[in-house]
Order: sequence, then structure tokens, then C-alpha cells
Amino acid sequence: MSTPQNENTEYIVEFIDGPLEGQTDARVLLHGTHDARISMVAAVDSMESLFWYDEVDSREVQGKLHVRYAFDSGDSDPIESNDEPS
Repeated sequence: MSTPQNENTEYIVEFIDGPLEGQTDARVLLHGTHDARISMVAAVDSMESLFWYDEVDSREVQGKLHVRYAFDSGDSDPIESNDEPS
């Protein structure tokens, strides 16, 4: 016998600034709660970088939890461009 899936096991992450500004992601709630701090790996100028984001606020939209996160530049990898000036 299978266990019914709880449709409220995920939440939506909204990045409000930093290198991932405007992007969203789906994350799994752990023990019924969202993370206050998350990390993301993303490519900037073809180089992978680790970015940290901290919770700003949360709200429910159409029955689904949405959490907004702000970029923590102090704990994240530096954002540098490999482009040479012309």
C-alpha cells in the first residue's frame, strides 16, 4: 500500500537580487518548514560559483508557500567577469 503524497511538501524560492535575481526554484519542505538560508551553484561567465541567500519574507500564493531570498555577497563567491576590456 502506498502513502498518499502531501501536495504541500514543496515551496517556491524567489531570488530578489544578486546573480540569480528574478529566477525561481522549487524546494522541498523539511519537517514542514522552509530553509532560512539556502545556497545555489550557478555558472557566471562559464565558471561555477556558490551563492548564499537569506530569507526576507514568505507568503502563500494560491495555496503554495513562496519565500523570497536576498543575496549574501559576503559569504558568496565573488562575482567577477572574465571579459577583457576592449
